[in-house]
Amino acid sequence: MKSILRFTGFSVLTLILIFFQLPATAQEKRTLELEDFFDMVGVSGPRISPDGKEIIYTRSWTDKVNDRRRSDLYIMDVDGSRNRFFTSGSSPEWSPDGTRVAYLSQGEPRGSQIFVKYKGLEGATQITRVEKSPSNITWSPDGKYIAFSMLVPYSESWPIRMPSRPEGARWTEGPRIITSLVYRRDRIGFLEEGYRHIFVIPADGGVPRQVTQGNWNHSGISWTPDGKEILFSSLRTEDAEYAYRQSEIYAVNVETSDIRQLTDRNGIDRSPEVSPDGKMVAYVGYDWTDDTYIENKLYVMNIDGSNPRELAAGLDRTPSNLIWANDNSGIYFNANYNGTRNLYFAPLRGNYRQVTKGNHMLTVNDINRNGVATGTMTDYHTPGEIVRFNINRPEIQKVTNAHESLFRNIKLGDVDEIWYKSTDDFDVHGWIIKPPGFDPSEKYPLILVIHGGPHAMYNVGFNFTWQHHAAEGYVVLYTNPRGSSGYGSEFGNAIKNAYPGKDYDDLMNGVDEVIRKGYIDEDNMFVYGGSGGGVLTSWIVGHTDRFAAASVNFPVTNWLSFVGTTDGVSWYRNFENYPWEDPSEHLQRSPLMYVGNVTTPTLLMCGENDLRTPIAQTEEYYQALKVLRVPTAMIRFRDEFHGTGSNPSNYIRTQLYLYYWFDKYKND
Repeated sequence: MKSILRFTGFSVLTLILIFFQLPATAQEKRTLELEDFFDMVGVSGPRISPDGKEIIYTRSWTDKVNDRRRSDLYIMDVDGSRNRFFTSGSSPEWSPDGTRVAYLSQGEPRGSQIFVKYKGLEGATQITRVEKSPSNITWSPDGKYIAFSMLVPYSESWPIRMPSRPEGARWTEGPRIITSLVYRRDRIGFLEEGYRHIFVIPADGGVPRQVTQGNWNHSGISWTPDGKEILFSSLRTEDAEYAYRQSEIYAVNVETSDIRQLTDRNGIDRSPEVSPDGKMVAYVGYDWTDDTYIENKLYVMNIDGSNPRELAAGLDRTPSNLIWANDNSGIYFNANYNGTRNLYFAPLRGNYRQVTKGNHMLTVNDINRNGVATGTMTDYHTPGEIVRFNINRPEIQKVTNAHESLFRNIKLGDVDEIWYKSTDDFDVHGWIIKPPGFDPSEKYPLILVIHGGPHAMYNVGFNFTWQHHAAEGYVVLYTNPRGSSGYGSEFGNAIKNAYPGKDYDDLMNGVDEVIRKGYIDEDNMFVYGGSGGGVLTSWIVGHTDRFAAASVNFPVTNWLSFVGTTDGVSWYRNFENYPWEDPSEHLQRSPLMYVGNVTTPTLLMCGENDLRTPIAQTEEYYQALKVLRVPTAMIRFRDEFHGTGSNPSNYIRTQLYLYYWFDKYKND
């Protein structure tokens, strides 16, 4: 009996040891792989039902078969339970009574259309069948109508008289006549001139009725509580120079289409939101300045446009996603601040306050009448998830776990925040991602990543690409050099008529800051960026040879040719003179003028359909590098507009080409 017990005890002990050892082996964490990108899920735009019991949101995923991102609507209880598929589509909006959801989805005859689906019932009704994609879908207060905005193409015709066409002749289609400087271009390179107007359609379906007419480009839709008017903002498009310096807020009568103007100043007013009692309007804007960057301010005025006044004085950050307090006492809004985003509140009387705090990117999309807020939140190691909290007790709770199964067994790189000094005693903010399993006694290759814009902000949110760089063994540095947004108007405007310029110093000082930490292999440092980041990358290789290789992605390399070929005209504002008056400044700031200094192997990547930074900019730089016999290659991505990774397969290619190029020029 004792021998049996001894044997049994030994067996049990062995089994216990095995039991505790096996999970550790089975759950040993791996590093991030590029193929994991296909399994990434996006969540966005959560909306709380009017009764406060449910949240509906958009969930995007990769269709690997058709090489596209797809989107579905999911619905869940407000605590995150019973999370389930609702329908295919995006941009959901609850009806005022909470019985229906309006949303966008693919429909007939083509493209996005508006659908309405009753909660709890099968099937949905397609209520629009329009030629151009609708946007900004917004329910009327009584739930009988839906307002939306849509591009109305405009084609000018001249009274010319062509000769008679022979019977059966096939003549070339007539040309497009363009007389406005402000026009749109579609993604395949054709001009598409038109104006964005407001339409109203019965929520049960019918014929859309165009509410606004004329040379407008409307943005934002906010109904008055009585349903009689819609407030919107619009640039004046008759004169391009005037349009970029002035937009106003207007109200249109839904029945008569009569328009009244609410704001009138030399500056920008936009994003109107009517208060719940219909007596006031919140909006953002600023007085006109020739600065190239200025943070917007928060304002409120009476519904008739009288008594405009500033709220949240002293914030010097741009408010977004304005949401009125249910009791009309003030406005909640999001604001970027030094690489983070949180929720703030500006009362009609008194000082603004910060509602949430944290080193994260929190975007609040909705606050219901009971004070429950919902939005999305991301941080260094957490991709975006849906969150909720009570504005009176802002304890943020995550209510989705879209990425939990994917990242459960993945070890990510640690992220360090840094501040450092640069030229003119500027304080510059940045972050360092270290490879998983980082050993400070070893030397690691460095990748410097540069953002575009140039008025944009790198932040503390999760970034798949950079974490994968770290998983490949690189230390990653990303910073917000002068000109970046989220640090105040003065910092953002510091590159006025000086871009590129001292922002180059900010980037190089950041590299030096990381080198001083002692773990960087200075013979293996690499740099890349796209758009504005492509501008600075091409500028860097023309001013230093400290990088082993570079990738210049969809850049501007020649300001002289760029300003007349891009799909926008606002770039003229970045220079003191028009290029035909004095081209010297355009040439001085063009990376092409310094290409003779380049010795760094430089890859170039651009979408063939790019109209923002046209591919000719890439071609000019490529040909110059080839003539100078600098190692280079140009990769022209098909079916890409401004960027190289909107299609999932092209994103994967972009990363693989980048690694191939950097590996090719690594120093042993």
